[in-house]
Amino acid sequence: MPTPVLICDDSSFAQKQMARALPDDWDVTLSFAANGAEGLDALRAGKGDILFLDLNMPVLDGYQVLETIRREDLNTMVIVVSGDIQPEARTRVLALGALDFIKKPIDADKIGEILDKYGIRGAPGQTQPDIDFKVDALDRIQEIANVAMGRAGDLLARLLGAFVKLPGPKVRMIEGRDLHMRLSAIEASTAVSAVCQGFIGAGIAGEAMLTFSESSFADIATLMRHEGEIDDNAELELLMDISNILIGACLKGVADQLDISFSQGHPIILGRHVNISELLDYDTSRWNRTLAIEIEYRIENRNIDCDLMLLFSEDSLDALHERTSFLDF
Repeated sequence: MPTPVLICDDSSFAQKQMARALPDDWDVTLSFAANGAEGLDALRAGKGDILFLDLNMPVLDGYQVLETIRREDLNTMVIVVSGDIQPEARTRVLALGALDFIKKPIDADKIGEILDKYGIRGAPGQTQPDIDFKVDALDRIQEIANVAMGRAGDLLARLLGAFVKLPGPKVRMIEGRDLHMRLSAIEASTAVSAVCQGFIGAGIAGEAMLTFSESSFADIATLMRHEGEIDDNAELELLMDISNILIGACLKGVADQLDISFSQGHPIILGRHVNISELLDYDTSRWNRTLAIEIEYRIENRNIDCDLMLLFSEDSLDALHERTSFLDF
């Protein structure tokens, strides 16, 4: 009798990767859910004896799903599959009842090892037919951004000795005239500092912009054990430390998945002690049609807010889409 297997992930590309990473001869019936609420409905309907669960999802995230599974005593074995690779993330999901934790990008061999480790796979069945997934270019890029976000978040968590909340990246195409609106929405009416850094490699070029709420400096200084007065020089040093980690690690995460390398320009301080509206003098005239990746980093129980935006220029899009198309398997 086939085993009901549920894959719960908001990315159709990640669903496709997960489904194709399962053993070909594992006799299963596959179901899919795009967020935690849909996943719980599928579990209640008996569609998930085995659940492969993402953590960063809309509506209900993976942690909330695990809490509900425990509260309602739903009959399922959960394997978390996530780009959030913080050690604390693994600790938390195991404490909530998950069987194991697998980091993204998905490794088919690792999936097989875990299934065998817990005796889940059972006797071989018939070869599963290939499932026709509709995956667009932006969905591929969102999953790439998700993995890169997790790597950067892990480095930030280790630096600060804290847990970084990762709500998930937003990927969209925006017109040049809309870029001002996107920037103003990052920290509307809140004083921020910002760092911008260009990048280029393999025909792909763009700008990375990190905006940092100035109310965050005190907590950052505490976590980084900064000694002395938090003056302008200290704030600048803290800002550059955070930007080097988040921009550098995120760009490397993207580049590694695309099998390229980025050269990074010198970081530029866009604003100090100014409102976001004053940063909008930043030159956007060359961004007629832009691919924007927006990532939020929030430190749990601390007043620390960082927003990272990766902007890919219009003339980079063909090369970027060509590279991401090779990720299908």
